Amino acid sequence: MSKISAHVLDTALGKPARELALRIDVLEEGAFRNLGSDRTNADGRVSDLLHGRPLELGTDRVVFDTEPYLRATGQNVFYPYVEIVFRVARVDEHHHIPLLLSPYGYSTYRGS
Repeated sequence: MSKISAHVLDTALGKPARELALRIDVLEEGAFRNLGSDRTNADGRVSDLLHGRPLELGTDRVVFDTEPYLRATGQNVFYPYVEIVFRVARVDEHHHIPLLLSPYGYSTYRGS
């Protein structure tokens, strides 16, 4: 079964972002509906944001709650959260959403 996973790396500290809260939403009729939430593990990962539910075609969003994590690690907070919106065009593919995070910047890409 295909799934959606996430990984957060703190590029300022050079290590995985542990215990960072995130949630996944799906776009339905012009509004996002929450599908669930989780926290990154010791390696900065969440292996299955859908918690076993089947992957469906459409537009999804992962929202990373960066402010509590940045505060807990003693870093400045410029981006209190990060939203990554992406499209699921094939349900037979794994969708990995990585976030490279620092206090004053972030980047993402389609991971594998």
